[in-house]
Amino acid sequence: MIKHTLAISISALALGMAMPASSFAQASMDHGKMGMSPSADMTDGEVKKVDQEAGKVTIKHGDIKHLDMPGMTMVFTAKDKALLAAVKAGDKVKFMLVSDGGKMVLTDIRPAR
Repeated sequence: MIKHTLAISISALALGMAMPASSFAQASMDHGKMGMSPSADMTDGEVKKVDQEAGKVTIKHGDIKHLDMPGMTMVFTAKDKALLAAVKAGDKVKFMLVSDGGKMVLTDIRPAR
C-alpha cells in the first residue's frame, strides 16, 4: 500500500512539474518569427534590374533579418514570373524571400510606402 501511494505521489508530482513548463513554452512563443506575420519579414530594397522573361530581379537590399543575411545587391528568382510585372528598375520595394534548398526565392514584392 505504501509503495502504491508513493508511486502515485511521485507521478502526480512529475505531472505537476511538466504541466507548467509546457504551458510556459506555448505562452512564450513568438509567432511573428515563425512566419505567422508575413509583413513583419518584408525587406526594404531598390530594384536595379528586371528580367521578366527569365523571372529574375536584381535588388539592392537592407538586412534580411529572418534569413540572417546582411544588406547587398543580389539577383533573385521569382517563384512566379507574374510577380515581376509590376516592378521596374528604380522602384523602392518591400519584398519577401524564402530559402528553398539554399536558393533564395522571391515570393512577394510590392511598392514601398
